[in-house]
Amino acid sequence: MTIKQKKELAVQAIELLEKQYPGAVCSLIYTKPHELLIATRLSAQCTDARVNIVTKDLFAKYRSIEEFADADIADIEEIVKPCGLYKTKAKSIKEMCIQLRDGYNSTLPDTLEELTKLSGIGRKTANLIMGDIYHKPAVVTDTHCIRITGRLGLVKSKEPAKVEAELWKILPPDKSNDFCHRLVMFGREYCTARSPKCGGCPLREICPSKGE
Repeated sequence: MTIKQKKELAVQAIELLEKQYPGAVCSLIYTKPHELLIATRLSAQCTDARVNIVTKDLFAKYRSIEEFADADIADIEEIVKPCGLYKTKAKSIKEMCIQLRDGYNSTLPDTLEELTKLSGIGRKTANLIMGDIYHKPAVVTDTHCIRITGRLGLVKSKEPAKVEAELWKILPPDKSNDFCHRLVMFGREYCTARSPKCGGCPLREICPSKGE
């Protein structure tokens, strides 16, 4: 498939998913920019539903970047324990908030380069912040995005960095972030990792993998 064909297919997929899921929103619950950063860090190898339960208590206790920076790491560990990998995640949360307080005047940076300098923050999380907080073009290559764009034939790789690079070439910049949110919804409802529901799939007519 040529780049031009992939662009055309991507636009078709975007339009179909816009009809299926008019509201494109992140499933993580937050009210402040740093809360999305922390929630996304906690979501590694953990469901968004569980993260939302944990962050309800976490964000009630620590209400600012400064409070997280000054927090007892053992207390953060205890609260985030249900998310798994809790020692590593708690360490990242405290360290990133110290970095934000001391190096960024307690404000999230607005470039991928600066965001990925923060403790525990990779390109997936950085892109989410760019799209949801700063409303800039973003490509969030989570497991749903990688799986579905692969099934559609839009990308060949399964490596997040390579998938992101491929998608930047074919997705309309103003649609990319919302498209990634809709892929999560679509991936949970239809295009699941196992036994995808191809019969009633809204992308069935354009999907080369249907029925496989």
